[in-house]
Amino acid sequence: MSAEFSLAVQFASDADNLPSRAQIRRWVAAALEHAAEITVRIVDAEEAQALNQDYRKKGYVPNVLTFEYGEVSPGVLGGDVVICAPVVEREAREQGKPLKDHYAHGVLHLQGYDHIDPADADIMESREAVILRRFRIPNPYLSFPDENGVRQ
Repeated sequence: MSAEFSLAVQFASDADNLPSRAQIRRWVAAALEHAAEITVRIVDAEEAQALNQDYRKKGYVPNVLTFEYGEVSPGVLGGDVVICAPVVEREAREQGKPLKDHYAHGVLHLQGYDHIDPADADIMESREAVILRRFRIPNPYLSFPDENGVRQ
């Protein structure tokens, strides 16, 4: 049983093969453990890089940015998930994944999951793998380490 949520989806990208609103809704429903108000915005590289610079002081183009707002009302988490279409497309191509499968990442961050610390990464990645399996999407963390052996 999934948590109740409200979802706004914004398409601010000219990329081809973007997920549908219905696909995004299914991914959000599968990942949520708490009631939430969420906006998912799909953007191009310029907007993603500007947001990453403005809010995180990092100059690169990220695949996903998550803005957590905490509880926006009692028991309801709020946040925005910004997904950079060109980066997601490039990563999917490099990793040999279907593009639609690679879009399923992001909502877990709103709930406090991250993959910066290796122990936290294991927890988040295990949770994500379970969710993706529901959609018959293979575990994206079984391979694809970078040149330093760090999982991407």
